[in-house]
Amino acid sequence: MATIPVNGAPGGDGGEAVLSKIHEALKVVHSPYSPNQARQEAQAFLEEVKTLDEAPSHGFSLAFNKPQEPIVRHYGLSLLEHAVKHKWEDYSPEHREYLRTWVLQLAETVSAEDPLYLRNKIAQLWVEVAKRAWVAGWMDMDHLLVRLWRGSDSPVHKQFVLQILETLSDEIFNGDDAIVALREGALSKACVEIFTPAAILAEAFPNRQAGPDVRCEGDGWLSRVTQLINECLSGGLEQSEDVRACAVKALNVLNSVVPWAIPKALNAVGCRAVMCSCLAAPSVPVQKAALESLHAIYSRSSFTEEEFVDLVVPMYSEVMVDLFRRLFEWSVVDAQDIDEDKYQFAKKFSEMLCSLGNYLDRKFGAIPPQTNIQGFLELLMLVVQSQSLVVSIPILLTWTRILSHRALGPAAADMPFVVNLLELCSGRLIRYESFPEDTEDPVYVLLIEDTDTIPERHAFLGNYRRYCGSIIESIVHLKMSDAFSHILGRAERALNSLYDGQPPLDAANYSKTSLPVLTVDAQATVIEAALKGYDKWRTSRNRTPDEKQQAAGVEEYFEKWCGQLLEMKFEDPLIRKRILQLLVTFSTRALDSKPAIMLRVLEHILMTWPALQPEHKLFNEAIRDLQTESMVELQRLASKMPDPLLDVYDQLEAKVQEMIASGTLDEKRQVAYQSFLFIIIHRATRIDPAVRLSKLTAFIEPVKDQWKNESLKQALGSYNGFCELLGLDKVQKYVIQRGIHNIADWGSTSLDAEGLALQAELEQRQTALPLRVTKSFLTYSVERIEKGSAPYQASCTLWQDGFQLILPELLKFLSYAHASHNPTNWSLLPAEMQSVVGRLLSDRFWQAGISEGSKDDFYARVLGKKNTLEGLASTVRGAVRFVRETCYAIIYCMTRLDMQFYGFLELPGPLANALFADSVYLSSHQVINLLTLVRFLVDNCPVELRDHFVPPILATCFEQMDTKISSEWEKLGQREAVQAAGDELAEEMKAESILRQLTYSAVLMVADVLDPARVAPSTTDGDKPEDAVSNTKYPPLRKFCLMNPAIAVPLLVFCSHAIRMHDGRCCGVVLRVFRSIVPEFSPSDVSKAIKEPGHTAPLEDYPIPEETAREIREFISTDVLKAAISSLHDTYFVDSQRDLGALIAHILAHYSPLTPTPRSILVSLPNIKAEDVDRTIQHVSQPGTHSRQQRAFVLELLEDLKGVSISEMGKLAKGLGGAPGSSRGSKKSARSKMVQEFMTPNADSGQGGAAGVGDSKARNKTPDLEGMAGMFEEAG
Repeated sequence: MATIPVNGAPGGDGGEAVLSKIHEALKVVHSPYSPNQARQEAQAFLEEVKTLDEAPSHGFSLAFNKPQEPIVRHYGLSLLEHAVKHKWEDYSPEHREYLRTWVLQLAETVSAEDPLYLRNKIAQLWVEVAKRAWVAGWMDMDHLLVRLWRGSDSPVHKQFVLQILETLSDEIFNGDDAIVALREGALSKACVEIFTPAAILAEAFPNRQAGPDVRCEGDGWLSRVTQLINECLSGGLEQSEDVRACAVKALNVLNSVVPWAIPKALNAVGCRAVMCSCLAAPSVPVQKAALESLHAIYSRSSFTEEEFVDLVVPMYSEVMVDLFRRLFEWSVVDAQDIDEDKYQFAKKFSEMLCSLGNYLDRKFGAIPPQTNIQGFLELLMLVVQSQSLVVSIPILLTWTRILSHRALGPAAADMPFVVNLLELCSGRLIRYESFPEDTEDPVYVLLIEDTDTIPERHAFLGNYRRYCGSIIESIVHLKMSDAFSHILGRAERALNSLYDGQPPLDAANYSKTSLPVLTVDAQATVIEAALKGYDKWRTSRNRTPDEKQQAAGVEEYFEKWCGQLLEMKFEDPLIRKRILQLLVTFSTRALDSKPAIMLRVLEHILMTWPALQPEHKLFNEAIRDLQTESMVELQRLASKMPDPLLDVYDQLEAKVQEMIASGTLDEKRQVAYQSFLFIIIHRATRIDPAVRLSKLTAFIEPVKDQWKNESLKQALGSYNGFCELLGLDKVQKYVIQRGIHNIADWGSTSLDAEGLALQAELEQRQTALPLRVTKSFLTYSVERIEKGSAPYQASCTLWQDGFQLILPELLKFLSYAHASHNPTNWSLLPAEMQSVVGRLLSDRFWQAGISEGSKDDFYARVLGKKNTLEGLASTVRGAVRFVRETCYAIIYCMTRLDMQFYGFLELPGPLANALFADSVYLSSHQVINLLTLVRFLVDNCPVELRDHFVPPILATCFEQMDTKISSEWEKLGQREAVQAAGDELAEEMKAESILRQLTYSAVLMVADVLDPARVAPSTTDGDKPEDAVSNTKYPPLRKFCLMNPAIAVPLLVFCSHAIRMHDGRCCGVVLRVFRSIVPEFSPSDVSKAIKEPGHTAPLEDYPIPEETAREIREFISTDVLKAAISSLHDTYFVDSQRDLGALIAHILAHYSPLTPTPRSILVSLPNIKAEDVDRTIQHVSQPGTHSRQQRAFVLELLEDLKGVSISEMGKLAKGLGGAPGSSRGSKKSARSKMVQEFMTPNADSGQGGAAGVGDSKARNKTPDLEGMAGMFEEAG
């Protein structure tokens, strides 16, 4: 046997010396007084011992010797574990038997005196051996486990066996171990065998082929574990800690097993009943463990009707409902003094009830007739009223499903508590996120406790309100008259008592989030949800005479109620704005057949224009909001009800002409009124086509004439001319004159008279440009109209000769707007001052969770600096942004008119140049809007023009995005190396957050264009039926991009870089994209041989040219593979290791038969043996190998390269939250999967967050290209 000489290197003078040296080294490592160097040397020695041939023998000697210190025994176990995990394949059968025997001996001698961590380590050792030897020579494992189970009255042995069973189940059914992956079929079958009673197996699978005899006796572990829990319940659970520990351990086993166990077996052994008994046990840990197990069993969604009746229906019984009610009442917490155990219990309990409630929706027809579910529904009503929205939301989601159910919904709506549900949902539509921070409302206090960041809170509340709105809609649909009577009566009472107990409106101290404003908003939101229910009621009825009479009565009630609302007087501009929105909603939906109210609302808009109050800045901004909304609502009336407005068009036209002639209208308002008239003519159905075109032309010709203006063309002949057009030349001169590059705080430096005049001139010059009016009329020419409709055809005719006038000058506008962000183009500034350009054009915005103070505070600061140098800078950047984003919007609208835009054969090159020549100088969040436009340029391109139009756009886009985004990540890495503080830190956090958003936008665009499920747009003659056939002439966009090297190369280069960017979400998208496209570049016979279900097969109708495929294959086999391996080595990507491993396995499986490059890359890695690489490639290339198995093989091969092993991160704590007294600073880590999904925007039924990549609804929605209101609040 090898020994360890004094110098610590392996030697050969006896095992006793080695053991002695191990003792010494462990003392050094664990002593707090050891010098660092000595500790490091001792640690290195202990690691080196693991490589000795005799290490397992030494390990057993140390671990088996009970008098040894626990740390010594634990080290001995680690030697055994290393041998089993890393050398098992190298050992002879005899040596393997030695290892197995040693582990069994250690197991047989566990005792209560052994620390728990040692007992768990031995159990893990048992499982490690089982993964390799069970059913492959070791056939009596179950007999040995039963012998240990019955061999002693001590609970220690039972707990030990339970630990083995739980770990075995977890590793086989949920783990990522390569050994398990290789033997998954045999191990999972054996696991089912030993857990399931033999009689149930025979009944469930009568034709099952007999496998190896691995079981001991016929009852199985499900039966034994359940019996043990029963014994614990009747054996002094309250008095004995050992009994409680046994019960918890046994329930943990069930928690691991019930997701995969045969439901018949769960019913036969009484699992459900015993778990429910544990829920009523006098021990919180036992109750929590039971709840986890019940949650696990009812999270399954594949029960047959018989299994549903056996396992789920009993949970609706009166006895169970009574128990659930008592448990819920016990778990209620005080918002000011939260009992963490109770609160975590309540959250998991709510999720379990949600699962039970969802079965009512899925299996309602299978419920036995004698079952009374009203008690269970009343329980759901009790829980949904919880002051904790996190406890409430799973049940809220369940109510949306129950009320939408065809049979259950009407029955539930007839129950007496439904009015309470309606009241609850109405009350909780208030915007809690706008409450003051010192609010003591328990709902708000618990919400703050449960959410980490403001964006997360907004997302959660958005989902909560969405579910509330859905419930209100369903209740109105089912109980229309009663529900509306309640809702409108409630709103009327609220509007009549808005300021009761509140200070009166004070313009000088105005708040956009006062309680009266929030109350009106909530009431309006309730009514709008109810109106959706009314729409559904109207369209789903056969309209019998009684129903027609009922509808007429309801509409008469609506008309009267709206009339009263119009008569009410409110001073707050935001309240007036919200009520105006509500009145227009009534007019255009429920009262669309009664134009009288609509005309009154229209008159109200035209005749009540609120005057500005500049002396009160926030109040003045609210008035501006109301003015803007008034114009928006005008357009909504025109687009929704053009025919009734056509009847009074002459009077409306005369009124508008009169108002324009008065000279009191600014440009925005004048364009809005003209657009209003335009929409009426454009959308009306009762108008002669020739008359329509004639009237519309009168609106559009003056717009076209503006683009013919010779002075405009001359100004746009050069960048300097553009600067003069906008006034930027004067800005440069003023900047030099004031020397603002030497002024640190612009916001505290007031503008002089010249500066104020310049600011006013910049604002005035914007109004003289043809951009706003063009955007307005183009928008209303294409927005929300179907291709082929009469309005669409009119739009095509209207603009057919206009685009050739507009586009040349528009592209110059856009090119110069982008060029303005390049400091070298500010030629009037001396070189030493050009650095000020970035500061001048850097948008200020408020970002939730990062910016200091509230959004209102931010706006107040911005408004307060209007007349300072910062205010002037805001005006300058606003002018450039106006040009840039108005150009984006115009181009988007043009794409909606197909050939009118895409038909210009010379357009792609100049357009790409205008979009991207200076795009690297734009800020990250400005580029996001640019990417949005590019997505629509590609989406709307007719397929027959794609080959000409798309390559220059996408190729240039991905080249520039790669340059921009990669350089920004590099800058971020450099900034992170320097400690920042205060305001500088906040700016860095904003920059990082926006960069992540930009990166995500870019990778989503990649995923969108490569989406295999994407539906191709129609050809240019979209109304012809043969187009469905003609579309098959063209490859899908995904294949088109991959076949075209000009697009594919920059796209894939960007994606390869994105794998290394420190953003897990973006990395995840890119990894999925690569996994999807890897098969496209291998011959179809290779892809077919290794294709597994769920993977996209290459489209053989459009083969990628072999030369292109070979080049891209080599790129993926080198650059992409290296990037994936590098990220695997990076500790940042520990949560992405499985996805990275899956991609590497995919590359090996598809490309190793075609090129030696992947193998060469792997063999070149440190400490990677060629034979191990070959074995891994052989395993992952086996036909039919599951991706989970492929991933496991790769992760095992690269185990030593991983930055931090997933296993080393430690198992996530099971159960309901952290240890007692643990910090709650990171709430996310303690959340369940369901709650985390509710914290994601647009969580869909608790099954995921944001809409999927390539969502056609998202693509077809008209984009908001002028701002980023969803994420940022900009101000100049």
